[in-house]
Amino acid sequence: MGRTVWFLTGNLGKVKEATHHLEPLGYDVKQLVVSEGSIIEPQANELIDVAMAKIQQAIPFLANPDDLLLVEDAGLFVDALDGFPGVYAAYALHTLRCEGVLRLLSHLGSVDPVQSANLRKASFQAVAAMWVNGEVLIGNGTCPGWIAHQKTEGEGFGFDPIFVPSDLDEDNQPLPPGTYGVVSTHGATFGGISMDEKQKFSHRSRALEDLLRQLPSA
Repeated sequence: MGRTVWFLTGNLGKVKEATHHLEPLGYDVKQLVVSEGSIIEPQANELIDVAMAKIQQAIPFLANPDDLLLVEDAGLFVDALDGFPGVYAAYALHTLRCEGVLRLLSHLGSVDPVQSANLRKASFQAVAAMWVNGEVLIGNGTCPGWIAHQKTEGEGFGFDPIFVPSDLDEDNQPLPPGTYGVVSTHGATFGGISMDEKQKFSHRSRALEDLLRQLPSA
């Protein structure tokens, strides 16, 4: 196995997703766990500012200076809520949960599925930051879609159970909400599909792929 990538996260689902992308390239992904309170998340309006602050705080925890450090920050941006919860998605998940977001959008109903999808438009956005060879590389990823009318249980985490990703065309690019493409969840949320299927749409996957294009070989 090649160089070690320490992923600063308390979410094992994210570690699994990063391993899916980095292990085939020769990187050994491990979870970096630090004591509570060691990393202070800033109150910032941009995902990149949050990611950069976390990575600067986490660098001293690397025992081997040749190892790499990965930090990922993501948010759910709902158009009808002026982008809320955005960078505060983790706090909103803890306080409102998926059910709270559904209640906030309960007035946006429509019998037409395309119109409903457009009224409830949202996007998952992610920034992946990696400390490598003394510099920080940044990857960005977005997954457009819409908020479902009800929660779906399954493999997903966070707001996955209420988010339906837009279909993809033959070039793996997202289509407008409600438009059918060659790659589709057929209206299922991230919470209702497998991890392997989610990789095709995932904002985190796109951010990691953007980052991988900049990485040196392991």
